[in-house]
Amino acid sequence: MTILTIRTVPDPILRRKSRAVREVDDAVRKLAHDMVATLHDAHGVGLAAPQVGELKRLVVLQLPEEDNPRILVNPEITRRDGERDVEEGCLSVPGYLGNIVRSERVKARAVSEWGAKIRLTAEQIFAQALEHEVDHLDGILYLDHLKSHEDLHEVGADDESEHEHDFAAEVEDEGLMKSRGEKRVLIAGNGSDGIAEIKGEVIVEATEQDLKRLSGG
Repeated sequence: MTILTIRTVPDPILRRKSRAVREVDDAVRKLAHDMVATLHDAHGVGLAAPQVGELKRLVVLQLPEEDNPRILVNPEITRRDGERDVEEGCLSVPGYLGNIVRSERVKARAVSEWGAKIRLTAEQIFAQALEHEVDHLDGILYLDHLKSHEDLHEVGADDESEHEHDFAAEVEDEGLMKSRGEKRVLIAGNGSDGIAEIKGEVIVEATEQDLKRLSGG
């Protein structure tokens, strides 16, 4: 499988409407599996074909708790119920999150990678991801659902202080711990992207000065 390049705004292909897949053949299946590999590489939940430069009605989805990805050809949402406020991001709009309204539940139909008809009932994050990816097929970005510019915020500067301790470091300096009355300090994560990879329970959070000392800063 190949890791594909994810197109980002303002790439014009993201604003074009995708064409229906007439035949689910080996080329479509290869594209779908390459999209799955790209989705995993980007640590995303969903990816639509236009995001990798293909104007085909094809999306892949995989929720965090699911073991296997969903490949949906020609997906179509047939019913929407309820509304809920969500915070949403997009692999094609890196560095930003927005507050928008999505459905609580949706019903949809699609075709599998082997041509079988699929009917779906989705709720919460699954419904949100499905709406998001089907929007991509129609040239719609989540940005279009924002009520105002104030509903969009940049990720990074505001989150840096919140995640300033989130990088892999285990304090083993017994003298330092005793001086602060601590038995063990364990901090786990990745400071480069602010997403924690938990390796153990956080018992006591080290101070910034302690972490600078450990990292040689």
